[in-house]
Amino acid sequence: MKAIGFYQYLPVEDPESLVEVEVPTPEPGGRDLLVQVKAISVNPVDVKVRSRLETVETEPRIIGWDAAGVIDKIGSDVSLFKAGDEVYYAGDITRPGCNCQYHLVDERIVGRKPTSFSFEQAAAMPLTTITAWEAIFERLGVERSAPAKQDQRSILVIGGAGGVGSIAIQLAKKLAGCKVIATASRDESAQWCRDNGADQIINHHKPFGEEFKRIGTDEVDYILCFNSTEMHIQNMADVIKPQGKICTIVETKDSRPVNINLFQSKSVGFMWELMFTRSMYNTPDMQAQHDLLNEAGRFFDEGLLKTTMTENYGPLTAENLRKAHGKIETGNMIGKLVLSGMSSHQD
Repeated sequence: MKAIGFYQYLPVEDPESLVEVEVPTPEPGGRDLLVQVKAISVNPVDVKVRSRLETVETEPRIIGWDAAGVIDKIGSDVSLFKAGDEVYYAGDITRPGCNCQYHLVDERIVGRKPTSFSFEQAAAMPLTTITAWEAIFERLGVERSAPAKQDQRSILVIGGAGGVGSIAIQLAKKLAGCKVIATASRDESAQWCRDNGADQIINHHKPFGEEFKRIGTDEVDYILCFNSTEMHIQNMADVIKPQGKICTIVETKDSRPVNINLFQSKSVGFMWELMFTRSMYNTPDMQAQHDLLNEAGRFFDEGLLKTTMTENYGPLTAENLRKAHGKIETGNMIGKLVLSGMSSHQD
């Protein structure tokens, strides 16, 4: 089968940074599904993994952790799906990625594709939806609320216009009924946050305490940090309520220490979210991601939640994938970018 991979880290402008390769088509066993990939999405994790390769590999490294497609074959122990089912998923960072024609993935982290979505719209959603959902409802422990109880709790989303922030705003507003404050620094990103349900916008380039005063708010119950943990550590300490909770997905640069003593006097809970944890450690509750994606899929089909796809870079080719990685590297992405599956002439 055809795939897009790399042998060493090179700047994305280099034609050899991502190249088309021919690799054996894998066979599913156990609980694996062999999925014919119809669309993929690119995330910051793709760029991070590519940039961290310090050696020259003898076999191509295939990455990519967001896909939608059709099940071609199933393993002997599969019970949740059958061949022909349309699915969407983010996959497992310890296994080869989905930048290819056919991809193996454990059924326990796969959901049924929303029927109202195209493959491209669906491919934009798994990684960010799982991340935001787990961060809000599992790490922070935010409860869902009936409409009558809305706006009783408040949440700050740092990096509201990015992929995770875009769906986090929707989940916090539509499912949890929170008052949502999002950070954005450009007019277009601020409007995107409002369109997804943010009640108020602050500029993350300014001190949060001052920005909160500007919008008439003192503090928030919860904070989701989707951008630069070390840069915002003091900002978060300034605006979190006593006994509030913070969840971040962003590791500090070069493992730099951050001063979490800032949260001690307020007895603040500080935690991490990594959506790959369940598959990486084969946790007993791994199938929770299958259930999560199915439930989110129903909300997408009902129109309660919407896709955050904003750009389609065309079919999955090495050239188009390099362009997509380049866009992610700018740090100015609003929503999610996708690529369709490999062109039929490559089959």
